[in-house]
Amino acid sequence: MNTFTLKMIALFFMLIDHIGYYFQGTPLLFRIIGRGAYPLFLFCMVWGYHYTKNRSMYLLRLYLMGIFMAVFRYFIDIFFVAGFGYGNHNIFVPLLLVGIFISAFEQFEKNVQKGFLILGGLFIIQLLVFILPSLFPSLLLFHDELRTAFLPNLFINEYGFEFIALGVLMYFLKEKKELFCAMYLSFCLYQFSKEFSSFGGIIQTFMVFALPFMMYYNREKGPGMKYFFYFMYPAHTFLFFYLANFTSLPHIFFVSS
Repeated sequence: MNTFTLKMIALFFMLIDHIGYYFQGTPLLFRIIGRGAYPLFLFCMVWGYHYTKNRSMYLLRLYLMGIFMAVFRYFIDIFFVAGFGYGNHNIFVPLLLVGIFISAFEQFEKNVQKGFLILGGLFIIQLLVFILPSLFPSLLLFHDELRTAFLPNLFINEYGFEFIALGVLMYFLKEKKELFCAMYLSFCLYQFSKEFSSFGGIIQTFMVFALPFMMYYNREKGPGMKYFFYFMYPAHTFLFFYLANFTSLPHIFFVSS
């Protein structure tokens, strides 16, 4: 499987997941299937980051898309007031942070000072996330997602720090299949333990089923349609949000809970 095929599979999982997210009455299976989406996108990102000729532009695209998604949500919340909101959909912030950590760790092998510079800059950003609202209280009028899009925070993002750590581990183990599998299965086991101990549903654990797709990756790019995926992310979430809240579609196809 090439990168394009993996992204299409991840896109399919994401569409199923967001149908389950927005439309009441859909089976829990929809959300379970969706657990495979982010790990596959993350896997494609780390290989894309490995092969890209311009990492600065790669990170800049992620940063700008993260800002776009946060601003997009901000205006949706203003102009499309609904009982079930648009929600936090911003995969780009955690992907950006994965890329920054990868660059920092690789720099430590080449130039320790540059490595510390990158991590130091990231540390300052973490401080600013908490300091700026106290200096400028008006910033509290904006939701966390909007603030963390401009100042990427390790914990205030859609997937949290543990999935950022997963992405970094994926990168450095990507060419060591046995260790990669052991790491990924251990992470899934951790998710199971966390979900089981919280007495919630066992859902995130099913990300384990993304692993076989990763193992069939052939390191080929496939059709170059990266902007298609950038477009589909906001397009499908808004479409589902609109259909679920402002049309009769949910009452026709889904049983209300």
